[in-house]
Amino acid sequence: MKIRVYYDDTDAGGIVYHANYLKFCERSRSELFFERGKSPAMDGGHFVVKRLEADYKKPAKLGDMLEVKHEIMSMRNTSLTLKQNVWLEDVKLFEMISVLVFVVDGRPAKVSQETKEFFKSIF
Repeated sequence: MKIRVYYDDTDAGGIVYHANYLKFCERSRSELFFERGKSPAMDGGHFVVKRLEADYKKPAKLGDMLEVKHEIMSMRNTSLTLKQNVWLEDVKLFEMISVLVFVVDGRPAKVSQETKEFFKSIF
């Protein structure tokens, strides 16, 4: 997904505020569902972030056109580990690895085989 950096994404120095990289990744992940006519809330539940690791490599600036790319690192019964990278052309600016847990009524639940296949098809 392509994301343009707007003024409200930046700090006083004109570079992307650190928390906005997380938002870019979240929006991009959700958009993968919406582009395919699905919702991130599925099978009576949704995914929540259990853990994440963020690595800020280079700053993005006002006006930059960024691209978020995704890769599934692993899938388990109730969770998946996802790597997301934010790129400016051929330069990696940010990398995030997150563990997403599927929950129904606030409790971890088994991810259906259909949902696992859907994830494999989009990442």
